[in-house]
Amino acid sequence: MITSVIIPCYNVANHIENVIRNLPPEINFIIAVNDCSIDDTENVLLRLAKENNKIIYIKHEVNQGVGGAVLSGYKKSLELKAQISIKMDGDEQMDPSYIPALIKPIIEDRADYVKGNRFRDFRALQSMPLMRKIGNIGLSFLIKASSGYWNIFDPTNGFTAIKNEVLLEMNLDRIHKRYYFETSMLIELYYTNAVIKDIPMKAIYGNEVSNLSNTKIFFEFPPKLFVAFFRRIVLKYFLYDFNIASLYFIFGMPLFIAGSYYGIINYYKYINSGIAAPTGTIMIPALSIILGFQLLLTAISFDITNYPKR
Repeated sequence: MITSVIIPCYNVANHIENVIRNLPPEINFIIAVNDCSIDDTENVLLRLAKENNKIIYIKHEVNQGVGGAVLSGYKKSLELKAQISIKMDGDEQMDPSYIPALIKPIIEDRADYVKGNRFRDFRALQSMPLMRKIGNIGLSFLIKASSGYWNIFDPTNGFTAIKNEVLLEMNLDRIHKRYYFETSMLIELYYTNAVIKDIPMKAIYGNEVSNLSNTKIFFEFPPKLFVAFFRRIVLKYFLYDFNIASLYFIFGMPLFIAGSYYGIINYYKYINSGIAAPTGTIMIPALSIILGFQLLLTAISFDITNYPKR
């Protein structure tokens, strides 16, 4: 199959030459996107392009973020009639030796999109701070819920391969161009019914500083993920399809919300009055909350097993 590697480049002059030279010889196109670097990245890439005719150089006059750079690479890959587009970073944190394993499920028609999973590297996990482990697990759960791909882990991993047929079906204008790019890709892939698989890979960490701050993770990700989750549930279970999970959501959500609201109101009412609440006043919201929660839990269980598989 015709393959292209897309490398978003921002201030990677010290790394990009090693990344390109270590790529497998079977790669047909190397699309290097210089995202308005302010170091010597452009000169390095231009020199390498003269030495290697596989390299296609793209320059952004304005910085667009990693997502914007990758999207430019995807569009060029489609123009070149490539069949698989591989995305890897230019900072040597992704081992090119994993590329054959990355594209194998696509070649064998077992997946449309394949991504790395660093959490199979137990040595790296042992050295990871506890709070970072907890944060990654929590973020992974939220992204699974919002994207619908409950079968994956390490969802922000940027070492990916995609079948270009799927790219043609996607609405690329909806893809986030900066720090939210990988998550945004997963969310939009869901609407093409793309099958996604993980491959285990080792984590490689150097002295690079991540541009993704804790502020973005804890304050900007959750609202975006909540909107994505709500949009996915509405589209999948009420517009694109209507099934048993739709009924669970219809009855479960009002029962849970009404029971919680009624329970809280009466709790403060009787606490402030000093009078013991009647048994019925306690049982009605309790039963509503329990029944509503059970219905919602059943709907989520259905959703967990209903991710795209073929």
